[in-house]
Amino acid sequence: MMTKPIPEVTPNTWNFLRDPMITPTGFREYDARWKYPEEINLPGMTALGLGLGTQMHKRGIEPVIAVGNDYRDYSLAIKNALILGLMQAGIQVKDIGPAVSPMAYFAQFHLDVPAVAMVTASHNPNGWTGVKMGFDRPLTHGPDEMSELRDIVLNGEGIAREGGSYEFVDGVKEAYIDDLVGDFKMSRPLKVVCATGNGTASAFAPEIFERIGVEIVPSHNELDYTFPNYNPNPEAMEMLHDMADTLKASGADLALGFDGDGDRCGVVDDEGEEIFADKVGVIMARDLAKLHPGSTFVADVKSTGLFASDPELQAHGVKADYWKTGHSHMKRRVKEIGALAGFEKSGHYFLAEPIGRGYDCGMRVAVEICKLMDRNPDQSMSDLRKALPKTWSTPTMSPYAADTEKYDILKRLVDKLVAKADAGETFAGRPIKEVVTVNGARVILDNGSWGLVRASSNTPNLVVVCESSESEDEMRAIFADIDAVIRTEPNVGDYDQTI
Repeated sequence: MMTKPIPEVTPNTWNFLRDPMITPTGFREYDARWKYPEEINLPGMTALGLGLGTQMHKRGIEPVIAVGNDYRDYSLAIKNALILGLMQAGIQVKDIGPAVSPMAYFAQFHLDVPAVAMVTASHNPNGWTGVKMGFDRPLTHGPDEMSELRDIVLNGEGIAREGGSYEFVDGVKEAYIDDLVGDFKMSRPLKVVCATGNGTASAFAPEIFERIGVEIVPSHNELDYTFPNYNPNPEAMEMLHDMADTLKASGADLALGFDGDGDRCGVVDDEGEEIFADKVGVIMARDLAKLHPGSTFVADVKSTGLFASDPELQAHGVKADYWKTGHSHMKRRVKEIGALAGFEKSGHYFLAEPIGRGYDCGMRVAVEICKLMDRNPDQSMSDLRKALPKTWSTPTMSPYAADTEKYDILKRLVDKLVAKADAGETFAGRPIKEVVTVNGARVILDNGSWGLVRASSNTPNLVVVCESSESEDEMRAIFADIDAVIRTEPNVGDYDQTI
């Protein structure tokens, strides 16, 4: 049995270099994520690896795993500590080297291995680390798997076994890019701003665009793990504004941007309009519905109501399914109901067969958007955007709420919002049609406009999104009313961004 990790982490101490230390809150709904070294140390990562390997044995999974890491200066040390624990557990490790997260997911198929562990802080800023992991491709750990893993690790239940080994596997990056590109070549000229924020996608996206015949306008494509320009996160307005500025200066046809581990994609159109990912999803769904009529599309609860109400999607017999936010929740739902694709407002897209393999891949989305543009040679991205029914949406806004308190806070907020609906109160001056509580509370008004509050699965925050089918004024009124309820909770702090 392994040593039971200590929950308090104190850097620059004797014990910090010797004993596993893990803050329990790092085990989240579907990722493990900590600040390093304030919340986990290297022996703690080794304990996580031993626990993950023990979980594989406990579930009867073949003891072979693909492991990769994102491009941060500390990710290699974190990965090596994790690998040590996996080998202690008797796991055969296939190290694919630096990677975007979808390359690690691809490695499960390419190397025909059952498990994956990707060391990444995803879109979180420097100072964070974590692991995305999964056993049942293309799925990743959900709440049940994470709860089991947390108990194994924190209770010191990891078991050392014989048979562990290590192999560095070269060539996965090249195979991944070949798989994305295939034999596709653009038949129309297309000039694209390629924005990678100096993150991991810098080693992938430019080559992919060149291979399919796209003219590139580079935007922070030099690998630099200090992120000197901005933290690569295409849900953040800072990155989207920078993409728009580059597009306007270059006259490009669109801009495509990627987050720190390359599993998300953000879009700016030819007019410099920053299209939130859920609206891009509707544009893609419209295009895919023509090729695959009668398809089902999954959208997360933060996403626009257009997946259900858009007349063009309805004309092609599309079925919309709104589900829980989170890459693991969405991947599982797409697979369970046989959907063609899933779309998340955060920029995760889950393209299933025959387009992709069902996992979230920002590079795959970029290629498919280029194909979409190729299938619509007489239209610009702004034409496709303007063809959608008009709605007014906020960006994703995240007020601070401590990890130890946010779920209790959310429960009280949900109860308060449900009580308002039950009492016949109005929201933004309109009757409340229903409150959907599948993932937080989505307050839907009688005209289809809505406001959402939920708990972030990855950071100490709540998440707020609002959309109006009527006007910007109504969208702002919805936000004002939902924020007024949020402000009844004194431990909720400031927003990261707001309207």
